[in-house]
Amino acid sequence: MKGLLFLGVILGALLSDIPALATSAETYRQQGLSYREQERYPEAIAALQQAVALEPTNLSGKILLGWTQHKARQNDAAADTLLQALQLNPFNVQTLNALGIVYLVEGRLTAAIAAHSWAAMLQPDNEIPSYNLSLAFERIKQYNWAIATAKTAAKLEPNNPHPFVALAIAHWGNGETALAHQAYRQALSVDPRYNDAAFLNYLDEAGFSQDQIVRSKTVLQSLR
Repeated sequence: MKGLLFLGVILGALLSDIPALATSAETYRQQGLSYREQERYPEAIAALQQAVALEPTNLSGKILLGWTQHKARQNDAAADTLLQALQLNPFNVQTLNALGIVYLVEGRLTAAIAAHSWAAMLQPDNEIPSYNLSLAFERIKQYNWAIATAKTAAKLEPNNPHPFVALAIAHWGNGETALAHQAYRQALSVDPRYNDAAFLNYLDEAGFSQDQIVRSKTVLQSLR
């Protein structure tokens, strides 16, 4: 009887720990998000790493960690984390979006094109891969592909100026000055701040390389 009582106590203790662990992982995730909103990236990453350690198969936890590492400019670590997430589910569009952006920022253009192409196939109405594909194709001078994907992105998100700027530099690279001007004017109609060359420096936060920012300024200057 004492043995059965002891076993019951042990089982009760083990079962009571299961929700505690899950709650703990969720708590770490919420802490990580809170720190990230404050741009306290070291603390955010540490908290999200704890969450991943407690729930290593939680897909959203890995995506949160990978994206936070990206925002902290730890792109090698971000790519590793997001690849682990992709292994958990190779059909998750959120993972592919994030991984493709990390690759694009790192200049790993072939990998970026592969990730975003897969995401676009899985979710054709997803603006993110089309937009980033345009930036990647423009950088490798595949202007027709850059134009096509920028048009898709602009159609999917017409109130976002970024696809129109991407379309403008793709037309510019293709020697289509009038179409480049037309696309850039569409960006201006969405957001007049793009008439200020200094404002274009913020395009690095939208995936543009420094060379692409220079080309965007060139298109703007040619309008005047």
